[in-house]
Amino acid sequence: MSNSPVLEPIDDDPTLLRNVYGGFPSGVTAICAMVDGIPVGIAASAFTSVSMSPPLVSVCVQNSSRTWPTLRLAQRLGVSVLSADHETVCRSLSAREGDRFADVPFSATADGAIVIDGAVSSLACELVDEVPAGDHHIAMLRIHALHTDGGVQPLVFHRSGFHRLARAA
Repeated sequence: MSNSPVLEPIDDDPTLLRNVYGGFPSGVTAICAMVDGIPVGIAASAFTSVSMSPPLVSVCVQNSSRTWPTLRLAQRLGVSVLSADHETVCRSLSAREGDRFADVPFSATADGAIVIDGAVSSLACELVDEVPAGDHHIAMLRIHALHTDGGVQPLVFHRSGFHRLARAA
């Protein structure tokens, strides 16, 4: 088999592993909530559906996150699947310093979930479990309310850059 890949062992250099992970395109989400009257949020691309019954999704959060310890205490978390027009929103929510919500259009529910205006889909969730997973932990979220807009295209993260989907010819 001349086209068979040569698998390389993992060593201490994370470059190859990062390149492999980056080869898998993913959507980008914003996980946000009001905490003590202040909007708090992060951007995350490691998000997936888990279960239809009960309705569960998960998101992976870095253990080093300075925001998650505050965000995880919220009564409700908003999860927004960012649209192709939300690249600047994603960059803002990923910033280490400054007001992450300065130019971010959002709405808050009565119980504190923040959803980004114009998102592909929006979910109001409750944190139900966290599982340690290496340098991240997996947050399991139960969906309580949702909205989707079938006419909006998602923002895609692939090989360390943002992209838009193109329809097949």
